[in-house]
Order: sequence, then structure tokens, then C-alpha cells
Amino acid sequence: MNREMLMLVDAISREKNVERDVVFGAVESALAQATKKLHQGDVDIRVSVDRDSGDYETFRRWHVVPDEAGLQLPDQEILLFEAKEEMPDIEVGEYIEEAVDSVPIGRIGAMAAKQVILQKIRDAEREMLLNDFMSRGDKIFVGTVKRLDKGDIIVEAGRVEGRLRRSEMIAKENLRNGDRVRAMIMEVDLTLRGAPIILSRSAPEFMIELFRQEVPEIEQGLLEIKSCARDPGSRAKIAVLSHDKRVDPIGTCVGVRGTRVNAVTNELAGERVDIVLWSEDPAQFVIGALAPANVSSIVVDEEKHAMDVVVDEENLAIAIGRGGQNVRLASDLTGWKINIMDANESAQKQASETDASRKLFMEKLDVDEEIADILISEGFNSLEEVAYVPISEMLEIEAFDEDTINELRSRAKDALLTMEIAKEEGVETVSQNLRDLEGLDPELIPKLAEAGVHTRDDLADLAVDELTEITGHSADDAKALILKAREHWFAGQE
Repeated sequence: MNREMLMLVDAISREKNVERDVVFGAVESALAQATKKLHQGDVDIRVSVDRDSGDYETFRRWHVVPDEAGLQLPDQEILLFEAKEEMPDIEVGEYIEEAVDSVPIGRIGAMAAKQVILQKIRDAEREMLLNDFMSRGDKIFVGTVKRLDKGDIIVEAGRVEGRLRRSEMIAKENLRNGDRVRAMIMEVDLTLRGAPIILSRSAPEFMIELFRQEVPEIEQGLLEIKSCARDPGSRAKIAVLSHDKRVDPIGTCVGVRGTRVNAVTNELAGERVDIVLWSEDPAQFVIGALAPANVSSIVVDEEKHAMDVVVDEENLAIAIGRGGQNVRLASDLTGWKINIMDANESAQKQASETDASRKLFMEKLDVDEEIADILISEGFNSLEEVAYVPISEMLEIEAFDEDTINELRSRAKDALLTMEIAKEEGVETVSQNLRDLEGLDPELIPKLAEAGVHTRDDLADLAVDELTEITGHSADDAKALILKAREHWFAGQE
């Protein structure tokens, strides 16, 4: 039977054009699977076949794990202290083996063995083809639609297949068998059967790569695409930067008579592309990203990473876009939260903020309205600014003398210290049950305490918009946290 095994290995090796070691590995796997069926439990079996004689040995083995970890797989693992009783120099991660009876080839049947071996060979061939394909360094997968698979589209390029999931398609496209498809290679998942290359036509990276192929100046390093935001199949924005003053970044990406940008648009089912000039100045970048709307003024809030953008009535609808599309894409492109408002809304907000600052200064600094208004007019909006802005800057305020400034700074520091002590006392009232909630960032605890949220039930009772206002998180993150807080309400229910 050993001679027959060697003949089988040689025949399969020649037929499939793979190394004998690969076939021997498949044989060892087949024998190991057969041996496992003769033992109780989920044991770990290793078979070693002599490549020259065809003789083979079989071992049951145990993986050595740390003592403190415990046994997660009792049939396959052994604690370190027990392993050292048998092999004093053994280390965690190594194996202890025990020889067991080998299964004769005849017991598993020649056909069954061959099927297992051939499957292993197919897997090896598939991996070899995949490695060869990926070694080319291609970022875009070009192939034809082969079939549908549970809503996904399987795209074939030679003997390699990619998977284009429904969520990664452009919504209004209707791809059919035999259609030519280009898509971005996002990842390779070898656990997927058949089509391990995950593709996307909706990812921003796909548009960036399409422009890279259409605009040689990008490959040459003269231009750079800094960011991209897409509403797939409808509209997109890209931010470009020129590293050569002689090269116009927007005109170069558009091309003569729009040839370059049109090539990208045609590939993406007519998706309209706005090309924006990138700027180091965040405000200037946002103004460009909101084109074609004209911006009247802009206020930057570094702490909240947000901007209030004021536009006139004529530009309000343009700045927001249909269904909020324009401002949403501009926000994604720049990474800033953008609040669009008209002049009246801006004036109301500024008045509200001024009133809040005036009340804060009058209450915490124990000053009259006149002093508070002077501070506000000089650009002071918080106690921290009054307490810690360099004294040289405050001395430039003509209405205040040095003694007044020192007194204001001292009062501001005392107020901040008092507020910090109160905050710490408030945090202490937050229950351990809420502190231990999975997904709750410890930095949120003071904010929750200040808002009167002290227990898991308090958090669970909040509406999504209430939590976003408290934490500054997105609606999706707030919803996920509230649902996590509500889980104990339904524990034990079917």
C-alpha cells in the first residue's frame, strides 16, 4: 500500500503540476482526518509520511498553553506545568506528542483519500493563482460578470474570481452576465470559498484610483488627491493639490474638453464629480468644498471640530444641496462638521452665545454686565481663556488696569478649581454598573454626570438626539450606546 501511495502522489503531482510536498501534505491531512474519527472528542492528529519510502507515523498532540489561561480546548491543549512533568524544557506554544496507531490506507478507501487529496490540491492551486495575481500589485480588478451568488456578483478575471457585494455596487447599475466590470480590490479573504477577492465600486478609493489612471501627473507626483467623498452613482467631490506651481490641479484633472473627468464619470454610471482645491487652511478648504455655493462668512470651532458657515438666502439651497447632499459630501471631504445657516440664524446664534458668555462671567467672576461685555468684545469666551491667556495680551485691553486683570485671572482660576471639584464629586455619583458598560468611553463619564445621567437606566432612557448633544457623538454611535444600555431590560426574554 505504501508503494501505491507513492504512485498516487506522483500521478497527482504530474497531473496537477504541483510539488510532491504539496500532495504529501494533502495525504497527511487525509490520514489525519480519518484517524480523528477513531478517537473520542475533538483531538488534534498529526501524520508524518516519509517522502521516499511511503511509510508513515501518526501522533496525537497537545498544544502547550499558559497555566493562567486555562484549557479552552481540553482535547487539544495541556497546561504548561503538566507538560513540564513530561518534558522539563518545553515552552508555551510548543506541542507534546504521543504515537498512536496509524490508519491503513485501505480503511479510508482509495477514492475517499483521492477526493480529499484533490480538494487540497485545488486549494493549493487556488492559493497559488491568487498569490500570482496579487503579486502584480494591481489595485483595480478588471473582469467579466460570471454569475450571481446570494445577491453578490462574482467577477472573473482569467482563473481568479472577485466578489462584488451588493452594498459595494453603484445603486442604479444593472450588471448582467458577461458584462465587463472594473472594481477596487479592497481585501483578500481566503476563508471565502470561490471568490476571495473583495471588490468595491462605491468606495472613495476606487474613484481616486480611476483618476490616478486617467491623470499621469498624479503618478508622476506633480499632483496629489488628498481626499474623496462619494454618493455613489450620483455625485462626488475630490480634493487635489499641486506640488508644481506650473500645474493647475483642477484643470489637469478635468482634462482637455473634460476628457479625463468624463472618463471617470462614464465608468461610474454618470456620477458627477466636483474637483476642489485642497488648502492647509481648514476654513478655505471648506469654502472650496461647498462650491458652487458662495460663502458670506465662516466661524471655526477648533474644540468641536466644526464650522458655522453663513450664506445668503440665494445660496442656502445650493450650499445644502438636494437632500443635504452638498454639505454632507463637503463635510466628508474636509473632515469637519459643517453647519449651514443664513445671516439671521447666525446672528441669533451669536447673540445666544454672547448671552451665555455674559452670564458665565457675571456669575463665576462676580463682575457686572459692563466688565463681562468688555471681555466678550475682546474675544474672551471662556474662563480658561481669562485664567491662562498670556497676561501680556490682557494688558492690551485699554479698559482694564493691571490690578483689575490680576484680580480677574485669580477669580477665573478659583472658579475653574471649584467647578473641577464639583465635577469630580458628580462623577463619583455615577454607578459602577454604568461605568462598566461595554463601549462607554471613560472620558464620557464626566459629561454624563454633568447631564444628570448616573445609572445605566438613565442612559437607556435617553433619546438619540439627547445623547448626541451631551457627548458630541454621531447619531449612529449614540444609538448603539443606548441600545447597549437597554440590553439588561430584555435579558432572559425569548
